[in-house]
Amino acid sequence: MRNKRTSFIVQTAVIAAMYAALTYAQNFLAPGTTSAAVQFRVSEALNVFALFTPAAIPGLTIGCVLSNIYNIGSGLPLDMIFGSLATLGATVCIYLLRNAAIKGYPLPAMLMPAVFNGVIVGWEIETFFVEGDFIFADFLIQGGLVALGELGVMLVLGTILYYIFTKRGLDKKLFSLK
Repeated sequence: MRNKRTSFIVQTAVIAAMYAALTYAQNFLAPGTTSAAVQFRVSEALNVFALFTPAAIPGLTIGCVLSNIYNIGSGLPLDMIFGSLATLGATVCIYLLRNAAIKGYPLPAMLMPAVFNGVIVGWEIETFFVEGDFIFADFLIQGGLVALGELGVMLVLGTILYYIFTKRGLDKKLFSLK
């Protein structure tokens, strides 16, 4: 029998490393796609793991912090704070909504990254990166663009990952904390 605490720590570390590695690789292969206003960060699909284990909450948050360290050099130090807070909020809600499904699909949970990143990162962009006063209509545009990228990732890649894990039983094999 495995120690639950050790399993939790290992799962957290592996998820954080996967998120950071995917983000760094994507940024290397397609610069700017992980930090632009309309971003399609492939690693965000790993948010699906919060449906299967609470270890994904700190894992994805730490992975986001590590990934956003790169953005500090690009003049985006606040993204490490606000982007990571958006990930934390989204993954907590994904975990809490893990049993809410529409025709067997966890749609409410899958929407959480778009909601949190749209609001928090949209506010961050409008507040800190756009010159002039905060304009609510512009915030809606910025937030909408961020949310659109998140929706694309979660509803395409996240859905594929979700079905691969559930149909093959990987969710129970890899994420049980016995």
